[in-house]
Amino acid sequence: MKKALIAIAAASLCAFSFSASAMTKEEHSTAKSQIDATYKSDKAACDAMQKNAKDICMAEAKGKDKVAKAELEAQYKPSAGHDKKIRDAKAEAAYDVAKEKCDDQTGNAKDVCVKDAKAARTAAKADAKVSKAASEARTGDASPAKVAEVRKDAAEDKRDANYAAAKERCDAMSGNAKDACQADVKTKFGK
Repeated sequence: MKKALIAIAAASLCAFSFSASAMTKEEHSTAKSQIDATYKSDKAACDAMQKNAKDICMAEAKGKDKVAKAELEAQYKPSAGHDKKIRDAKAEAAYDVAKEKCDDQTGNAKDVCVKDAKAARTAAKADAKVSKAASEARTGDASPAKVAEVRKDAAEDKRDANYAAAKERCDAMSGNAKDACQADVKTKFGK
């Protein structure tokens, strides 16, 4: 299933990237209908599954749909904002799938899995913000100072998310080992 999703995503990305001219309203409408049909088909395939496998499949289908729609909008009306929306959609889709996969685990392992998924989402969204600011700076819509500020904020967001994930790993320990782990994490992340 995952290989099929990757192949479809790559094919749709290639199809969108080869079109050099602006998309007409009719082409946009047709492409949107195709995306909706693909989502319905993917959703129907998930209905045959059970329990968490079904939840994971549904998260993948929804994520693929959101990413495809974001890519379609970026092709229809290209802008730095739409490029950011694509990256945000990909980050959210990956997070939703990872979170569903975490449901197969229990206890601290599940908590760590969720924190890692959140950290990955935070990093991807922070990178999207930096990319948008850098793109705006290249076109003259943002100053280098704004880009530097966005980069600083993104680094701080990533550090905080990674700190939360590392701290959660320490909770699996007890006694002196837990105390040492927490001290190491605080030192590593400057907290």
